[in-house]
Amino acid sequence: MSPSRQPDRQPAGPSRYAKLIEAVFFHHYTRGDREVTFKRADLEEAAAQLGIELPKNLGDLVYSFRYRTDLPPALRELLGPDEEWVIRAGGRSVYRMCIERDPWIRPGAHYAQISVPDGTPGLIRLHARGDEQALLAIIRYNRLLDIFLRIACYSLQSHLRTTVRGVGQVETDEMYVGIDRRGAHYVVPVQAKGGKDRLGIVQIEQDFAVCDAHFSELICRPVGAQFVEPNLIALFEFQRDGDGRVSVLEEKHYRLVPGDAFERGLLAGYRAEPA
Repeated sequence: MSPSRQPDRQPAGPSRYAKLIEAVFFHHYTRGDREVTFKRADLEEAAAQLGIELPKNLGDLVYSFRYRTDLPPALRELLGPDEEWVIRAGGRSVYRMCIERDPWIRPGAHYAQISVPDGTPGLIRLHARGDEQALLAIIRYNRLLDIFLRIACYSLQSHLRTTVRGVGQVETDEMYVGIDRRGAHYVVPVQAKGGKDRLGIVQIEQDFAVCDAHFSELICRPVGAQFVEPNLIALFEFQRDGDGRVSVLEEKHYRLVPGDAFERGLLAGYRAEPA
């Protein structure tokens, strides 16, 4: 691939990432394509030809455009209304950029807030930041998955990294197993997003693939979690149709409140409603 112009010397951060992803994309793109495949080695080649210092963590470049940063304008100009490029794994060190319609999962603006007495230990609250690790800890200490899914959930492993045939290496923020009152067993992969990171369907597709490959005897119920505010958490459960397309099955918003500030008048209303 040949650069169209000489790059600025040592561009930093997103600028450097944007130059690399744009060069690789247009090396493989043909007018009208709705899917473009590239390899990790293409990024290394582009960096050498553009005179750009290769990022120490090349995986962060792909992650950034997957969940955090908009792709360069030249790529977005190829899209129709409500369309986005998403980056899927296509095998070991292989990526597929595909056009999807509205691939991001966003908390709804008009959902009721369910009050839950905050059971997060004070020491965790003192040192937690607004990132995915803090979110995962708050979910765990407040048993929000149990409440949301109505099954008993137990954390099996944090940051589960594994390989799936046809996909490559994938990572799930936290993996739970669960059991219901009938004795059925579940596997619950959780993707948590804090700060500026975005929750997208690609991660949920990968979680379904992990369940298929490594937990096929369990019932798979993927969950996404996102801070709406510091003490307001949106949880999503996902389903997959016969064509493999992912959609939101249920969304709930949970407001964590100090125990001494919990509105006890709410309890009377709950007694009058079916569970």
